[in-house]
Amino acid sequence: MSKYLISFPAAAMVVPAEELPAVAEAAHAVIREAKAAGVYVFAGGIDAAVAPLRVAGDGSVREGAGTTSPTLDGGFAVLELPSREAALTWAARLAAACRCEQELRVFMFDPES
Repeated sequence: MSKYLISFPAAAMVVPAEELPAVAEAAHAVIREAKAAGVYVFAGGIDAAVAPLRVAGDGSVREGAGTTSPTLDGGFAVLELPSREAALTWAARLAAACRCEQELRVFMFDPES
């Protein structure tokens, strides 16, 4: 089985403020279903109030995201699934719940994990 990252940038979620509680509940319902199905690894949202840091190999720290880094400021889920087709199904469920497109990526196999 492979681990898949299903994510979206914050700007993709264009929902009226009064609908956000319903969107949150719908997204949480999908995550609860993933947990019940035994495919849940981790999920959450990036805290936009905390600035990203860059840490170099020598331990030096600089504020801000890398200049070539994609915006990582929305929500994400990591699910362990048997196939790309299963990942597409879960991504579609999260897209419907969050009311925005989701990006799907697969993690490379790590023989030591």
